[in-house]
Amino acid sequence: MTTSTLDAAAILEALRPVQDPELRRSLVELNMIRDIRVEPERVAFTLVLTTPACPLREFIVEECKAAIRRLAPIATIEVTVTAETPRSPSLPDRQSVPGVRNIIAISSGKGGVGKTSVAVNVAVALAQSGARVGLLDADIYGPNVPLMLGLQDCSLLVRKREDGSEEILPLENYGVKMVSMGLLVGRDQPVIWRGPMLNGVIRQFLYQVQWGELDYLIVDMPPGTGDAQLTLAQAVPLAGAVIVTTPQSVALLDSRKGLNMFRQLGVPILGIVENMSYFIPPDLPDRQYDIFGSAGGETTARELGIPLLGRIPLEIALRQGGDAGRPIVVDQPESASAQALRQIAKTLAGRVSMVALGAS
Repeated sequence: MTTSTLDAAAILEALRPVQDPELRRSLVELNMIRDIRVEPERVAFTLVLTTPACPLREFIVEECKAAIRRLAPIATIEVTVTAETPRSPSLPDRQSVPGVRNIIAISSGKGGVGKTSVAVNVAVALAQSGARVGLLDADIYGPNVPLMLGLQDCSLLVRKREDGSEEILPLENYGVKMVSMGLLVGRDQPVIWRGPMLNGVIRQFLYQVQWGELDYLIVDMPPGTGDAQLTLAQAVPLAGAVIVTTPQSVALLDSRKGLNMFRQLGVPILGIVENMSYFIPPDLPDRQYDIFGSAGGETTARELGIPLLGRIPLEIALRQGGDAGRPIVVDQPESASAQALRQIAKTLAGRVSMVALGAS
């Protein structure tokens, strides 16, 4: 075919065999190819990805260009890349949060595995990619998200609506909107509540907060398998859950329980994150030590038939950034931990798209 006989239909047909590598479906069938323009010696079109955090963006673009050049010797191919995050399927017995496309639970079987550090850095990494992100701190008894986002000295604003009901305005930092119980009580004030009160505040954070339009609402869950997990799973249609663990056996044992709890509640498991996988000494960056064991998360993921989203090394800078309210993906973006967390965010976004489009 010559360039003079090319038209939009021919370009679309040439691109039909090109698939999204994760979804394994044609870009054309997914309506990801739009606004095709054909001129002498020039073809331009828009590629609409399923997430701004697509890890294979450049690969898909090159595949598209190669497919068009097999059709005709085009001098210039211009690809404008945008994203439209698909919405998780709604469920008849669960109430969606207005404007929120996907709700992701970040959970762990036990405390002390770095679940909140993962939730905060993944949220910020998704925002850095261009996604609209919210972070709900559902760890009511130990709310640490405000500290890690540098918002611990702020307060939530509650205002009256015209109908007399109240709405909560989230705080924002690093491109992430956030609410937390830690913004409603004093720093040293314990929250001594039974289950019904905990359930009530989680529902308030879901439905009374003015989240606006979000691609992802990350929910930092408390550790274990209690009321908060049950409330969230039964209240909203979750895109899925992520289980954070360390390589050691006791953490893996508890992570299995948390994972199976979500399965019993009908929540998709998006994958496992292995945190503190190995220690990198700051004075010997080329060395690593398996302080908590090795390959535990990978083995568990393989045995349970779920993806390992990534392994995060233990670095002093990761702890320092959390204490200072500077997530490591912002403070030291070239560190091994930050690179691992950004890759986990991209992989997670791809998994959410797969679930939303029924390709998991």
